[in-house]
Amino acid sequence: MRRLVPVTDETVVDARGEPTGGAAGWGPDELAAAYAYPDSVTGARPAPWLRANMVSSVDGAAQHDGRSEALSSPADLRVFGVLRALADVVVVGAETVRQEGYRPARVPSGHETARQAAGQGPAAAIAVVSASLDLDLALPLFAAPLVPTLVLTGAAAPADRVAAAERAGVRVVVAGDGTGVDPARAVAALAALGHTRLLTEGGPRLLGQMVAADVLDELCVTLAPVLTAGSARRITGGPEVADPRRFALVSLLEEDGFLFGRYRRS
Repeated sequence: MRRLVPVTDETVVDARGEPTGGAAGWGPDELAAAYAYPDSVTGARPAPWLRANMVSSVDGAAQHDGRSEALSSPADLRVFGVLRALADVVVVGAETVRQEGYRPARVPSGHETARQAAGQGPAAAIAVVSASLDLDLALPLFAAPLVPTLVLTGAAAPADRVAAAERAGVRVVVAGDGTGVDPARAVAALAALGHTRLLTEGGPRLLGQMVAADVLDELCVTLAPVLTAGSARRITGGPEVADPRRFALVSLLEEDGFLFGRYRRS
């Protein structure tokens, strides 16, 4: 792993063109520092901060054959694990839960002490956004999580499915009128539960709704050096916003041709 932006001494290379810092300089602590939430720097947690983590091919695909796994790499998985280790809660759409075979979050080795020091639980909670609550409650995500799984839904969600989820130990959080979920209300509801470090992993439709609602503070995106062709979805979906949201590049890392960008709301 090497840092390209901002420019630091780590970008100095040796005679072979390799960064002098080397991969050994990027352990769990260094990655955690590179992706630290703003509140971890100030020491206060006054407001929620919502970041997204997505992967994209060079030609703009968010998936290949219906999943993102083909676009990933060992370095991408390390970043994925660190972002989860730093978060209070991971917000994900029900469709992505089904497609990606979501399981309960686990904290990568080396991050347990930092979470404890930050007053966080043993792992990030998973919050599933679902209007219908058409969920397989027998899956480990719901039946055997390290911390209770949440479901974000609307006030008019089917009462029988709400009851079934609650009987299974799932905490149902109302964050919208009707059956839909309002992204701004979802962020506020999670913050009210003490989850101020928020991470969303999509899918594209959910991320598009968050962009449209202007609640996204930060985007972490892995650009994979692969081409997929076809008509796979981009990392965001849904209607086009009237005014493009402007984000600033905070950092850019590279390993094995994969680029790891971090963008913040301007």
